Amino acid sequence: MNPRAAVAPLVAASTWRRGVFLLLGGVLVLPYVLLAVAFGQLFTGPAVPRLLSVGLLVVAVLIAVVPLLLDGSRALEIAAARALLGVELPDSAPGHRGDRETRLRAALWIAVHLTVGGLLMLALLSAVPLALAFIAQQFGVGSEVITDVRFGPLDGQDTGWLTLTGVLLLAGLGYAVAGLGALAASMAPVLLGPAPAERIAALEARATRLAERNRLARELHDSVGHALTVATLQAGAARAVLDSDPEFVRRALAAIEETGRTAMDELDEVLGLLREPDGAPSAATPQHSLADLDRLVADTRAAGLPVRARRVGDPAALPAVVSREGYRIVQEALTNAARHGRGPVTLRLDVGPDELELELVNELLPGQRRPDPGRGGRGLDGVRERVLLLGGRLSAGAEGDRWRIQVRLPYRGPR
Repeated sequence: MNPRAAVAPLVAASTWRRGVFLLLGGVLVLPYVLLAVAFGQLFTGPAVPRLLSVGLLVVAVLIAVVPLLLDGSRALEIAAARALLGVELPDSAPGHRGDRETRLRAALWIAVHLTVGGLLMLALLSAVPLALAFIAQQFGVGSEVITDVRFGPLDGQDTGWLTLTGVLLLAGLGYAVAGLGALAASMAPVLLGPAPAERIAALEARATRLAERNRLARELHDSVGHALTVATLQAGAARAVLDSDPEFVRRALAAIEETGRTAMDELDEVLGLLREPDGAPSAATPQHSLADLDRLVADTRAAGLPVRARRVGDPAALPAVVSREGYRIVQEALTNAARHGRGPVTLRLDVGPDELELELVNELLPGQRRPDPGRGGRGLDGVRERVLLLGGRLSAGAEGDRWRIQVRLPYRGPR
């Protein structure tokens, strides 16, 4: 056997950390030991009536058991296990109360932790001083202390055997700590790990966070991406006629300036969502909706992309969420038309009694291929996510040399 491998558990940092974790149980069990000693004296003494002693014992047991079942005690044990046992344990899901199974498993873990820690502390307080005395007397230190002491078949005259016994005692304690620590590390996920209901709650919380991140990513992509596309088109057109049409260049620069301001407002709007605790827009946060459709179309036309818009019905009758998401869908569709196609763009908005229908058709550039709806870029993926969240339907694809995107968003209209 490799001596280095045999000594490794005794000198490993993980063994010392796990030993500290076990000794914490010994420290925490001390009040219980003192309480047991006090009640032992109470029951053996004749001064206190037996009925009163039993009543006090019942109250003490209840007070002693309650901490084992608290969620806070489990959280403290999880933190200690992560820091000292090196076990990856998730925190409890926010707002989720532990069920009976979780509490019982945690109570069993705490009870075992206190018991093993108490026994280990007792062993250390009794065996370590004795082992050190055996080793020290080999060097003539404190030999008079153990002259009359017998340790099994050994007495104070067996100095060599006593020294070997002291070394074996210390090594045995070290291996015991290493083994018990490893066992605790393997059992911690079983007794302190999340219950099925807690796992489901954690997954739901994670899904909510991911959905919120995706929503903010869509907002940034659609708003800032649209502004950058318009500004890029304006700058490209201005550069092409810089020498021949200064008036057009002046208008293009003004449009770029206005687009930049709008983009800053849009960015501030999304950052406002980030500042809100639950990611929901506050009353002070401006929200674009289909009521702003005319301005969106005008900005797109100013960028050099002809748009023919036809509207049926009043967008003011739409629910706020449908109107906001519809605006973003139209914005992204116009941005894609500016990037990948050419005019004119035909936009149709039809507000029905219980459904909003949006349709945008534009010509593709020669040789331009648009992504399939199932394998779209970020913009088309964002449109798809918005439609799915509202329970709608999306149809997007090339029809010859044209690109058509059609969206239907259901809503509960007035009855």
